[in-house]
Amino acid sequence: MNRPIIVAAISVLAAGSALAQNSVTIYGRLNLSAEQQKNVNVVGTQSVLQNSASRIGFKGTEDLGGGLKAGFQLESGFSPDTGAAAASFFGRQSEINLSGSFGMIRLGNFTSEAYFATADYISMHNHDTGTSEDKLYAYVGRNTNKIAYRTPELVKGLTVEAAVSAGEGVRDGGVMRTRSYDVAANWNLGALQLGAGYEKNGNAKQFAVRALYEMGPMVFGAYFQDDTNAYAAGSRKTWRLSGAYNVGASEFHLNYGAADDYSKLANSDATQWTVGYNYNLSKRTKVYAFYSTVDNSSALSYFGATNTQGRAQDPKIMAVGVRHNF
Repeated sequence: MNRPIIVAAISVLAAGSALAQNSVTIYGRLNLSAEQQKNVNVVGTQSVLQNSASRIGFKGTEDLGGGLKAGFQLESGFSPDTGAAAASFFGRQSEINLSGSFGMIRLGNFTSEAYFATADYISMHNHDTGTSEDKLYAYVGRNTNKIAYRTPELVKGLTVEAAVSAGEGVRDGGVMRTRSYDVAANWNLGALQLGAGYEKNGNAKQFAVRALYEMGPMVFGAYFQDDTNAYAAGSRKTWRLSGAYNVGASEFHLNYGAADDYSKLANSDATQWTVGYNYNLSKRTKVYAFYSTVDNSSALSYFGATNTQGRAQDPKIMAVGVRHNF
């Protein structure tokens, strides 16, 4: 009897059994734009091929029986314009989770759900990436060393997630790192979708609420945020409005955001607005164009270069790009 053939056959059957129980997906995004940037990284104008959060990822699940599933997700950023990988290879996401009728328990490195439930949710034109991303929202959470719990659907459309990030005895700037907390809620009521998020990291904290409403081809979104010690000393309030009109393969986008002065830092307010157009070549590929600008005050720069006197300059960006999901 040919023993190698028998061993090979058993191996194939075992592999087939494993594949039947497991599901692994490779996914990603390439997002590049040719941009004319003024006062972004340097004072003056320059032409740039801009990477906007391109990534490759792997995710999968294993059915453990009895409604229990094990899952994982690994995601790495890279720059398609140079081919260079991010310095932290799976820095975008690296988590393992268990899920069932009780909800989901997550462990690892992943983005705050408080951010996804508010600022990211209404950032429609380029998924809050690149030079036109929301520069005013205060993200104070920490992504690493996290444990999170996501509830099952509590009432129709409502889920809640809470997470804590351990300090692990690490010092930041000579100060012992404290635990970081974030909590998020999402409530999908059909055309109306509501959300809220809270984060606390040391003496910095933020709370935000969000609403998005779909009315035929038009979509309207807004959030309001109150933060303390995120970018500067004291507290401030930030808000953003976004809108989209979708007709055929075309998307027309407009958003405007404003941040007040910090209570302990005069002339620290800012505004940002973006107008954009996307054309969907397919469900996975689109071409786009946008113009975006941030108006900084003299005491604080949210985005852009500073001159030799330390004065914040106001960046202005014109871009055309291509985004492909796979």
